[in-house]
Amino acid sequence: MTLIVREFTPADTDAWVRVRRAAVPFMVTTRESVAFERETAHPDKKMRMLVAEEDGEVIGTAFAGIAYDSTEPGQSSVTAYISPRRRGRGAGSLLLRAAEEHLAAEGATAVYAWVLDTPESRAFAGKRGYRPTRSLHFQHLDLANAPLPQRQPLPAGVELRTAADFMDDPRPMFKADAETTADEPSDISTDFTDYDDWLNHTWNHPLLDHRLSTVVMADGQVAAFTAAHTDGLTRYWSGMTGTVRAHRNRGFAKLAKTDSLYRARAAGYTDAYTSNDADNRPMLAVNKCFGYEICASEVRHVRELG
Repeated sequence: MTLIVREFTPADTDAWVRVRRAAVPFMVTTRESVAFERETAHPDKKMRMLVAEEDGEVIGTAFAGIAYDSTEPGQSSVTAYISPRRRGRGAGSLLLRAAEEHLAAEGATAVYAWVLDTPESRAFAGKRGYRPTRSLHFQHLDLANAPLPQRQPLPAGVELRTAADFMDDPRPMFKADAETTADEPSDISTDFTDYDDWLNHTWNHPLLDHRLSTVVMADGQVAAFTAAHTDGLTRYWSGMTGTVRAHRNRGFAKLAKTDSLYRARAAGYTDAYTSNDADNRPMLAVNKCFGYEICASEVRHVRELG
């Protein structure tokens, strides 16, 4: 058995997608999204994509980068996955070591990583000096068969649009995304002020389906939204659902998700996925009312470097 870690090349794209889909089937990964993330990465991210190869076959992947938009310098992250059939052979350790060495060389002082909430995965992280910080739950909805909440009459002054209606001027969407993201639970604080960067890496992301992403307007202003990511086939992922501060506790998040899910079902999507911080009880409750069920969990871990 020959096990090596090397740089990702475009020829590895299909293998990268295969490993990711096997390791985390509840997330959406496509050839287009892999190429996009590689080709459009911000220079300050110092992004590095690695693959673990055993006897010529790619069995693991890792994505590492500096949190260049963090308000605290030295923050970084690594995301590593191993094909379930090939775990326990040392590929994860090699990928993690290579990623940490790269991040340390670029000035990182702390590295964050999501780990599946299983005894084996948590033990793996603990042995390598990582400590847990917080948890999230992945949830699945049988969109083809589950009964969705009935559409309710819209309150006065409220209307539904889609992100596609903002193609000529996405700035109102940027402002809403920046405000709601700032209030999301996170280990790494973000300076969400770079509109051009948001355009390049969020608005123009190939997974974002503007037609299925619902926007709730109140008195002519963006009040809430849900961003729909899809694989173009059967899988739908709630990339982000948020309500601006001035309009919270009015049921707008549920309104946006309801409309988006109806749109997705009509477009032929059969499986809907989402994730929420384990402490985000309001959104967990909203998703439960739709029929989402927890299908897996992850724990965020951190290790100090240097």
